Amino acid sequence: MPEYPVSAEAAGHRLDHFLATLLPHLSRSRLQALVKEGHILVDSRPAKPADKLHPGSLVSVHEPPPAPVSGTLAEDIPLEILFEDSDLLVLNKPAGMVVHPAAGNPDGTLVNALLHHCTELSGIGGEQRPGIIHRLDKETSGCLVVAKNDRAHQGLSKQFAEREVLKVYLALVAGHLKKKSGVIEAEIGRHPVHRKKMSVVTTGRGRHSITDYRVLRELPAASLVECTLHTGRTHQIRVHLKHLGHPLLGDELYGKRSGYARQMLHAWKLGFTHPGTGQWMAFQAAIPQDFIAAGAVPE
Repeated sequence: MPEYPVSAEAAGHRLDHFLATLLPHLSRSRLQALVKEGHILVDSRPAKPADKLHPGSLVSVHEPPPAPVSGTLAEDIPLEILFEDSDLLVLNKPAGMVVHPAAGNPDGTLVNALLHHCTELSGIGGEQRPGIIHRLDKETSGCLVVAKNDRAHQGLSKQFAEREVLKVYLALVAGHLKKKSGVIEAEIGRHPVHRKKMSVVTTGRGRHSITDYRVLRELPAASLVECTLHTGRTHQIRVHLKHLGHPLLGDELYGKRSGYARQMLHAWKLGFTHPGTGQWMAFQAAIPQDFIAAGAVPE
């Protein structure tokens, strides 16, 4: 367990402030949690985040690996990894895979696979969501980034929050759109009757949401649409395209299955600035076989 002496300059400072300077790769909330859980000691004794430090004291730091979900083991599930380094990994999530365990999905999730694949994951998401920064619906395939440490998690989360991440999706929708490109800017909120659904709501009653769209290909009774997200609301693309009168094919919640096994939505492209190197990185997930079988391939 590493030990750090408290200098005369650091004396009188709060423990959590001292640690934030000492360990910048960990978030303040993560450091406070480690202190409260007894993983950080001062002179071999448990401490509190607000405790004031004395000169000459020794601060011991133990960073435990993220605990797997209670009762669930890491699982050897194949992953299609597009990129991986010591800070993060980007993968192509298959349709049908749930991102993290929850009621009704205790195993077989992406988190179960990650716990087997990675020796380290960011602990910010807690034991059920280690490394998880953003999610894709179970039936949505495509690009997803995972953080291996708290520094990467913080950096990526900030980019998502400040809308600096490129998120481009492919959607196969019913019918042909009158306008071949445009911007859907409409607030999204909980559906007033169906509580599992979201819907476009009156201004002031939901969250501001923006989706750019462009028709890439027209099929006999459907259209392949490229959607670029400028916000990240729950079910945003599904709700916005439904609002235009062109729901996703296979979307049982907002439309009909229409002979498709899943909602036809694919997170095609993902771009962000690497939180460690500062380099812009761009990724593209291969077109899924069910899109290819339907003829839904960009021209």
